[in-house]
Amino acid sequence: MERRLARTGDIPPGSAKPFPVDGVDILICNVDGAFYAIEDVCTHDGAPLDQGELEGRCVVCPRHGATFDVETGAATLPAVMPVATFPVRVDGDEIVVEC
Repeated sequence: MERRLARTGDIPPGSAKPFPVDGVDILICNVDGAFYAIEDVCTHDGAPLDQGELEGRCVVCPRHGATFDVETGAATLPAVMPVATFPVRVDGDEIVVEC
């Protein structure tokens, strides 16, 4: 199901913003004007990734420094499991996520 979660101006380049959707926390990230959506949880210890930093295409977990690629969900140590990713499209100035 598609959800209109934010407007493009709500999430400036280099930032991310969390949204709860039907019991799943989704983090929308703006990487140089391209929007990505991942599950907002570290697969290593359950930390909310929105508390970490967006560095380029990666979100850094605030607890142990695992990183997650916002495009693919791929993880680096100490996390080994990727995070879920969600398709995103921009409709006018609205960010639409399929979740």
